[in-house]
Amino acid sequence: MKRTDTVGTILWFTGWSMPRTVFGSLQVLLPDYKHVSFEYGEVESDEELLALAEAQARSIREAAMEGAALYNGTYRPLLIGGWSLGGLLALHLAVNGLADGLILMGATARFIREREESERGWPDVYVRQMILMLGKDRQAVEESFRHRLLTAEGSKKELVVKLSPIGSWSTAALIAGLQLLRSTEYLSRLPGIHCPVLLIHGTKDTICPYGAAEEMAALLPHVELLTIAECGHMPFHGREESMAAEIRRWWHGCKSKLDQPSI
Repeated sequence: MKRTDTVGTILWFTGWSMPRTVFGSLQVLLPDYKHVSFEYGEVESDEELLALAEAQARSIREAAMEGAALYNGTYRPLLIGGWSLGGLLALHLAVNGLADGLILMGATARFIREREESERGWPDVYVRQMILMLGKDRQAVEESFRHRLLTAEGSKKELVVKLSPIGSWSTAALIAGLQLLRSTEYLSRLPGIHCPVLLIHGTKDTICPYGAAEEMAALLPHVELLTIAECGHMPFHGREESMAAEIRRWWHGCKSKLDQPSI
């Protein structure tokens, strides 16, 4: 399909330490969209991370608006695909009016939780320990994190091959991502996000627990929760064909509702 025939753009934000290629198979199965992958690798701080995400989303939307003015008024929407840490960045963009729709996978609106909320997130001490250990043995930190991505029945050997090599992010970028997880909270802003949201979440996710998805689903005005039973933190891994079909079905339904004339 030619780029001029695309129905819109998906700006993809991957999870912490993950290469942008993790979405490659899913993108191939969605040729009706233009795909843009955000680059985390060399950011120096969480503030820079947020600023760069905003700048890229604004640039895409401005280009879409300019294109609408040139091509018979057809505006091609911007969807934000966010996995894990990327989900927080997607929510940030939606809060600032820079998204026409969100696809959130294994995401949360607040990662850091008190110990009694372990069904929704992690205590801050764990993330602070990761930051400390990055300066001593970043390889070990990244390897440990990757082994938590799948459930026990998942193919971890296949995952290691798919994600290798470790090291696509600088140490400063890894720390910036963890600091963003520590400091960012969008729970209180969810009721104000009025674009459509598709939540895709595994029930066996140990990084962003399923309770975080249920929490978001209760607060977002226009949301669909797609639950993947017995699935870990990568709900798209090994399910790319079904995920592409679900994304296409969801957005087609959203567009149908949006295109209906108001009474």
